[in-house]
Amino acid sequence: MSTTINKVPFGQKVAFGIGMFANQMFPAILGIFMVVLVQDLGFPGWMWSLIYFFPRIFDSITDPIMGFISDNTKSKWGRRKQYVLLGGLIMGVAFIFMWQLYAENSLQYNFWYFFIWSIIFYLGLTFFSVPYVAMGYEMSDDFHERTNIMAISQWIGQWAWVIAPWFWVIMYDPEWFSSADVAVRELSIWVAIVCAICAMVPAFFIKGESTLGNDYEPMNLSNIGKSLGKILYSFVEAFKMKQFRKLCGATFLIYNAFMAVSSLTLFVIVYKLFNGDVEASGIWVSLFGCLSALGTTFIVIPIVARMSKKIGKKKAFMLSQGISVIGYAMMYFLFVPGKPWMYIIALPFFSFGIGSLFTIMMSMTADVIDIDELNTGKRREGIFGAIYWWMVKVGFAIAGALSGVFISIAGFNPDLVTTEQESAVDILHAFFCFFPVLGTIGAMLIMRNYDITEERANEIRAKLEKRKKDHQSPLSVVD
Repeated sequence: MSTTINKVPFGQKVAFGIGMFANQMFPAILGIFMVVLVQDLGFPGWMWSLIYFFPRIFDSITDPIMGFISDNTKSKWGRRKQYVLLGGLIMGVAFIFMWQLYAENSLQYNFWYFFIWSIIFYLGLTFFSVPYVAMGYEMSDDFHERTNIMAISQWIGQWAWVIAPWFWVIMYDPEWFSSADVAVRELSIWVAIVCAICAMVPAFFIKGESTLGNDYEPMNLSNIGKSLGKILYSFVEAFKMKQFRKLCGATFLIYNAFMAVSSLTLFVIVYKLFNGDVEASGIWVSLFGCLSALGTTFIVIPIVARMSKKIGKKKAFMLSQGISVIGYAMMYFLFVPGKPWMYIIALPFFSFGIGSLFTIMMSMTADVIDIDELNTGKRREGIFGAIYWWMVKVGFAIAGALSGVFISIAGFNPDLVTTEQESAVDILHAFFCFFPVLGTIGAMLIMRNYDITEERANEIRAKLEKRKKDHQSPLSVVD
């Protein structure tokens, strides 16, 4: 059974993708700039930990609330556009101010100044990202068109990871800036302007339909207690769906196994390939991230989008992750001291893991939301998007802690002579290559029984279309 294809104009897909560039560029640059807090401004470990973890706790509260608000907004502009616009503006302003730090200020002043502005920034990120992701879920009803939308958005978003690694080179080059804290003060202005404009593009160019006549939950202060209860209930309802649990679980394992070892990249390249000589390592650390992102952009995403259409989303996911396992294993054998160019051979295979993940998973989430609508009669893209990305963010915080655990287990100390800790470097290298393999295999086991095929998705869409035409009450629950 087929449904009418909701073909989205290419310009609309590009507009959504430009928003994805901002959604990925802000955190990519933030991760690089934050090194300056410790290395150049003297933030101790407990300050780093608080700055690192508190925003994730903050997000865990604000994201689902924003999802509920966005899903139930009555407006002539629709449910999402106004929040995307406001969020982009707040992020841009806050990002500039949070990096106006000076070494001559006291440590306590710099800490609280950065901490407060970072909370404002993450609030803006919540205003932007939750409605923005939901906007992508509702752009099309078509099984394959959803994958095309996500593929284009991820293709554009990947350029953030191509560009970001080169900030390492610029920040610490004395011909560019006298010091890294001067670099982040100036670079943050240009990053914020470009990213804020990109974040606001979907609000201006993606179509939205008026929701003034819709029967949504009332959004007022007197109803806030009831609303929070409904948020919790929505979470419970979403996790009752086995398909959604599989998507969240698989994403959690793949993304966070990767992120747990990504911070080891510098140590593995410098100490494994260049015997601890940072100067000799040159641009090879930056090239690792840049070439991986380029491989994702020009190889992985186009291939995955085509595979998804030919063999289905689940098979495309399983095949892509299987290729990534080969890539991780190749990394173990191709990290040869003195021959850094050899790791380039593994990068196209390695890139299939993260490169395919969000392209396929975001498309699959849109299919799951159709089942939720069939079961409940409600469209709750905001809630599902908030839950999905909440899982990613919480896992990201766990991944950050695991990085320290790996370093501790290995007994690695960058202050020691490399010859004294060759075994520690080898252990870090093993973690770097094989911990993501465990996460990937776990995710593949979770997804082996995922059962939303193109045929089933079309049947669900046909039922939803019939309900709308007949103005019937919700149909029987679909598991």
